[in-house]
Amino acid sequence: MPGRDAIAELIDAVARSGMGSFLSVLKSFGDLPSPGMLSFPRPGPTLTLDFANRGAETLSLLDRLEAIVAAAGGALYPAKDARMSRETFARSYPRRAEFEPFRDPAFSSSLWRRVA
Repeated sequence: MPGRDAIAELIDAVARSGMGSFLSVLKSFGDLPSPGMLSFPRPGPTLTLDFANRGAETLSLLDRLEAIVAAAGGALYPAKDARMSRETFARSYPRRAEFEPFRDPAFSSSLWRRVA
């Protein structure tokens, strides 16, 4: 299974941090490409982890986890992530520029202001 090593590395990083995730979901997406320009699903495994916000300790762990995902060529799910950077969004969603002409300029959100 592609991504198996990255999943193991993510779980190991969480275990070493001593910070447990109060909700964890592991699933695998199929090979059918999603037609959406900003769709999250892509072939391979996805791991959802939720952590209590303990400030700098939590942010440091999230930085480590994001680096593992980036090294594996993965993406973060913007609907579930409250801190994704502009750089991570651009790397994770390469069709963003293609989506831009369809964006309503009157619409704004904290996510879009952070990543656009």
